[in-house]
Amino acid sequence: MDTKNQLNDRRNFLRSSGILGAGLLVPNVNMASSGTFPINDNIHEFGKREGYTEKISILVSMMDWMRATVLRSVEGISQKELDFLLDKDSNSIGAMLMHLAATERFYQIHTFDGKEWGDFDEKDMDRWSVGSQLGDRARKEIKGNPITYYTDQLEEVRGFTLAELKNRDDQWLMEATPFFDSQPTNNYCKWFHVIEHESNHNGQIKFIKSRVV
Repeated sequence: MDTKNQLNDRRNFLRSSGILGAGLLVPNVNMASSGTFPINDNIHEFGKREGYTEKISILVSMMDWMRATVLRSVEGISQKELDFLLDKDSNSIGAMLMHLAATERFYQIHTFDGKEWGDFDEKDMDRWSVGSQLGDRARKEIKGNPITYYTDQLEEVRGFTLAELKNRDDQWLMEATPFFDSQPTNNYCKWFHVIEHESNHNGQIKFIKSRVV
């Protein structure tokens, strides 16, 4: 299956699972999978995912679940809600969605390419720096876009992450380098931070939606 079809399959899966706010899906377990960890495509059960090693499967499980939660928060969102600012110093929901995509892209460069944090090429900086930094420039530039503008970019970035993780193993996931406060931090922690980061901004998104006037 080519990458485009894989992304479409995952998009359809997340869309269908993300709206199931009540109740769990029935697990679809493939007991014929290799090893002792059967593949389970139920988004509500963290476990083995096809094409990924054991620990990376858990990471992917968490990424899928958190992304479905974010998408559910912005489902059917209006242009007014996307661009709304609580005050002159706040960020819009649209800007925060771009921020999520930008953050993930920069973690890709850091962990997949092995570059120091901030060692990003001009092409990536031109595309992602405004969303990453937020602030005044983001308030001026990130507005007037439909929700699909943001979700398409989130999907594009996530598709690359998932493809790259299939080329990594659990040893890579546990590799540590100095990062937070110059302390050793492994790739597992770095990518869990991407998930936690989405959770944090999802709370802000829901708060802002409740304050739109």
